[in-house]
This record gives sequence, C-alpha cells and structure tokens, in this order.
Amino acid sequence: MGASLPSSTPVICGPTAGGKSDLAVDLALSLRARHGIMAEIVTADAFQVYRGLDIGTAKPTVEERRGVVHHLIDIVPGVPSPGSPALRAGRPDSSGSESRTTQIFTLDDWLRLAKQTIADLRARNFLPIVVGGTHLYVKGLLEGLFEGPEPDHALRAELAAMDPAARRAELERVDPAAAARIHPNDVRRTVRALEVFRLTGTPISSHQSQWDRPSIGTHGTLSASEGSDTDTPEQPPLAGAQGAVPEFLLVVLDWDSEALSRRINARVKAMMDRGLLDEVRRLVESNAFTPQSAEALGYKQLIPVVRAALDASRWPPPEPAVEEAVERIKIETRRFAKNQRTWLRRLSVTPGAVRLGARPADEAGRTHWPETILTALGLPR
Repeated sequence: MGASLPSSTPVICGPTAGGKSDLAVDLALSLRARHGIMAEIVTADAFQVYRGLDIGTAKPTVEERRGVVHHLIDIVPGVPSPGSPALRAGRPDSSGSESRTTQIFTLDDWLRLAKQTIADLRARNFLPIVVGGTHLYVKGLLEGLFEGPEPDHALRAELAAMDPAARRAELERVDPAAAARIHPNDVRRTVRALEVFRLTGTPISSHQSQWDRPSIGTHGTLSASEGSDTDTPEQPPLAGAQGAVPEFLLVVLDWDSEALSRRINARVKAMMDRGLLDEVRRLVESNAFTPQSAEALGYKQLIPVVRAALDASRWPPPEPAVEEAVERIKIETRRFAKNQRTWLRRLSVTPGAVRLGARPADEAGRTHWPETILTALGLPR
C-alpha cells in the first residue's frame, strides 16, 4: 500500500464492444485496493462527449463507473441526460462549455482538454487512465498533431455552403489521396481538407504523411500471455529497454473477430432493450443532434425511422422498419470494428505497448488484465 504514482499514464484502446471501459474501472479499483493509488478516467470517445447520447454511445452508467470519476464525457451541450450527474466542479471546460455553440467537436478540442485534465490529475497525485475507442484521439495524444493551419471560420462556412458535388470534385482535384480516404458524405473532414489546401497550398494528406508513419525505432509489442499473435509479430519486451520511462503506457485490446462479432450483436440488442429507440426520439424531438453527432453508429440508422414515425404521428414505428435499422446497426458496427483493427495494428507497434488478446476459448483470461497492466506500470505484484 502507498506505492508512488507511476510515471507512465496508461492509455487503453481497442475495438468497439471490447470491454475497454470495464477494464479501465477494474484497473482504477485495483490501483486503489492493492497500492493505495487513486485514479480517475479520461475518456477518449468522439461521441460520448455529447450530452444525451448515452445508450447508443455505450456511455458508462453511474453503476458501471463504480465510484470512479470519469472526465470528458457530457461536455458538449445537447439535451440533459436523465439521471446523469453533473461533471465535477473544476472540470477543464468549466469556463465555457455551457454556452458553447460550436457544431463541431474536434481532435484539437479533445487534446487540449485531455492534456489539461491529465496534468490536473497528476498535480493532485491521481493517476489518469485514458480509455476510448476513438483511435485518432489516442494517436494524437501519443504522437501529437501535424502542424496544420488554425481554423478559418469564414472559409469553413464558405466551404460548407458549397454544392456537395462541387465540393467533392474540388477535393478529388486538389487532394486525391484525401478524397480516397474521406467518405463523400463526410462534410466535416472534406471541409477541413479543403481549408488546409486553400490556406497552405499543400494537400492535407501531405501534411499528415509524416504523422501517419510508424514511429522510428519501433520493434513490436509486449503481449500478455493470453495474447494473440495473428496481426503483429511478437518481439522481446521493450519496457525499460531505452532507459527512459515513457510518458504513456499503451494498452491494446486484441479480440478474436468471431468473439467480437458476438459481443457487438449482444451489445446492440442490449442497447435496444435499454431504450435506445426512445432515446433517439427524445433527441430528435429536442432538435439536439448536430451534423456530427447524428453520424454516430446506432443513431444514424434509427434517426430516419424515428422521424418517419413522428411525421406520421405513429409511435412506436413499424416493427419491420425498426428491425431493419437494428440489423444495419449490427452490420455497420462490425464493419467499424474491422476498420478499427487497422488503427490498432498501427498503434500496437508503439514501443513498450501491452497487447491483451482474447480468443473465444480464453475470455476468462480477462480477469488477469489489470494485473498485467499493473506489472507493466512497474508496480509490485
């Protein structure tokens, strides 16, 4: 008991429905019980920042948080979340979040708040635990941002007002690499890519190319005994190999695709049972969705169904329409999880990273995950 605060901040990432939030809470409670170290969670999720988007974003409930304070959720105005406690006093955005009117919450916004929160926690002798499935946030925290221009709000408004076909054609002309990566319906990223090009004369893909390259000197990952070696060759452990203690300890959850698909299907069913359809209705009726938040998985598929039912003064919506939307949610979530594996492979080569794998036959090994992380943090068994 009473161990000193680890110098490295754990950063837990993994695919959707992979149990990241539960692991973060387990780790926080283990730190307190076994070593007398207080810990709080810093959430890295692009949609849990929105108030009111609770069930569909798998935002941890009060019960699921088990008394562990969570930061950077419910920080972007929307509709009040029924029964959700207010953020603790002194939160990083306490000077302005209530009156904030921006339609877009950016990576820059999250990084600014996350870094301040991490610094504040360490100043109070608390260990921050970063956790989330928005891997762009994690990558930005670990490696920083490319040096892009400051936002030009007038130019952004001009680009947003363009004819969508003309806007897309311009992106394909000036930055075909970005166009290949950005979905035609992704207005936010299209506008940013064109903004960067018009302000700098250089495609955003060129700015990002150095940032996107793997870190120099990476050699692999430190895997837990139950880990899978299907994606990344296992190499000798890197912890302490370079002498210096890293600022962050990356923890990557690596699930078997078949087991993860079952978890995704079960989660979607649980969300519907908990009242996701009514949550979407409340958000639609309150006009609480922004163009960005309306793209969140689960909400995007149910919004048209809810709006059609409300327009027809019919509630609940026809069962076949709901069932079709739910099936689309499952399919799109599984597809999203597959895409996340690409990010995870790139992140998992970070020196000293801990990879925790779960195959269908050894899911029970997850009970040892907190202990594996404690050991990687240099805490005694």
